[in-house]
Amino acid sequence: MNGRKRHFVVDTIGLLLVVVVTAASVTDREAGRTLLARLRERHWRITLVWPDGGYTGRLVDLARDVLRIALSVVKRSDDTTGFTVLPRRWLVERTLAWLMCSRRLARDYEGRTDRSEAVIRWSMSVIMSRRLARRPC
Repeated sequence: MNGRKRHFVVDTIGLLLVVVVTAASVTDREAGRTLLARLRERHWRITLVWPDGGYTGRLVDLARDVLRIALSVVKRSDDTTGFTVLPRRWLVERTLAWLMCSRRLARDYEGRTDRSEAVIRWSMSVIMSRRLARRPC
């Protein structure tokens, strides 16, 4: 991925709400500030987010106090070994799998983070429009 990370917020059916692409050196907590600020700006009615364990610490307080968003962090239990399906986490993983069907996203060809975000949004709009165009049974 050429030293980049993708951070997503998806709704309960797996549709993309907000995306932030950062350098790999940026921590999840740092990117979470930008991600949650964009979420608040674009989807102001959302009040609950289920992030994974990387989005903890002061970010939880910032989200609650400043952005008025409750973060309910989904963590693996310490005694779990091997693969375990985490509640709510599979929604993001499923969305990532849908996006990877796009040839452009299978490899990271974009040189800039804003272009990478645009390609992700474009790919998700193709997925959503195909769902809308389906014929009813």
